[in-house]
Amino acid sequence: MSHADTTFDTVVYVTNAGDGTIGSYGLDRQAQRLVPMATTPAAENVMPLALSPDRRFLYAGVRSEPLRALSFRIEPDGTLSELSSGALEGSMAYIETDRSGRYLLAASYGGSVVSTSPIDEHGVVGDALETLPSGKSAHAIAATPDNRYVFATHLGDDTLAQYRFEDGTLTPNDPPLVDVESGSGPRHFVFAPNGRFVFVLGEFSGSVTTFALDAESGTLSHVAVCSALPDSMALAPGMPQENIPAGDDTQRIWAADIHITPDGRHLYVSERTSSTLSTLRVDPDSGQLEFIASQPTVKQPRGFEIDPTGRYLVAVGERSDHLILYAIDPASGTLEHLSEAPVGAKANWVEIVAFD
Repeated sequence: MSHADTTFDTVVYVTNAGDGTIGSYGLDRQAQRLVPMATTPAAENVMPLALSPDRRFLYAGVRSEPLRALSFRIEPDGTLSELSSGALEGSMAYIETDRSGRYLLAASYGGSVVSTSPIDEHGVVGDALETLPSGKSAHAIAATPDNRYVFATHLGDDTLAQYRFEDGTLTPNDPPLVDVESGSGPRHFVFAPNGRFVFVLGEFSGSVTTFALDAESGTLSHVAVCSALPDSMALAPGMPQENIPAGDDTQRIWAADIHITPDGRHLYVSERTSSTLSTLRVDPDSGQLEFIASQPTVKQPRGFEIDPTGRYLVAVGERSDHLILYAIDPASGTLEHLSEAPVGAKANWVEIVAFD
């Protein structure tokens, strides 16, 4: 079946950093597979993706010179039309729109900065408005559900920054930082759908830290830590790649991505050294987590995403030539391997759009 044969109500987008492209796939729910639709040229080392809140625009961060964010209009058939780009003052490991869709937030691992960029009424991102120094190795950034505050992880300092956010401007909150377990390397994070908790993945510990979110003050308080790896997984604690001595081939924890189902009951984590996906059960009322299972997946799974219905998960690997489509069991959270589809070189990021 080709794209010309059908119209899809859900489309998956994947960045291929090695090819400089974005792949588009239609989700065929009847056949339970992803159908390749198109390959859109982007730029060398295109990596993080972000969707506008109305799902009409897709943004891509380029981590090669010139550093910039690309804007694409998502057409009714799911194909992409490039609009323009805005300059970024750093190689951004993560981008995300604010909740209004008027600003693009970005975090730079190598530059240890965060930034905000304007998005105009046509969905086009402009040059960065402000670029601020952050803690060491900023890695992810996102606005709270009410859009009044912003958090950013500092992988190198084991902290999260807490900002007030107004008219595209970031101002340190009081307190400006909250600590994460030493040596954990906070990387990506997600909000609980009910807005009460934030779950932070430790790249070097393979654990998930739960924070309670005070919506009024925009501050976080520590709740608990849960390992996202099985006890049988024989991996040493991770560390920044630049700190690993030459010739040291120790198998170390290298967690990558984290996502939660729309009902807030299951959390998933990818680990790159073992090439696995882990499932955790979430108590929506307490924020407590329970490790359930871990299973093999694509080689070096840097990115994955859950579709808006919570029924499917798509995972890609930087060292894999294919992606995997999984079905999510709503009761147990179990992942069932459904099918595979080809990807480009160094596939690393996934976004999923469901059309009305």
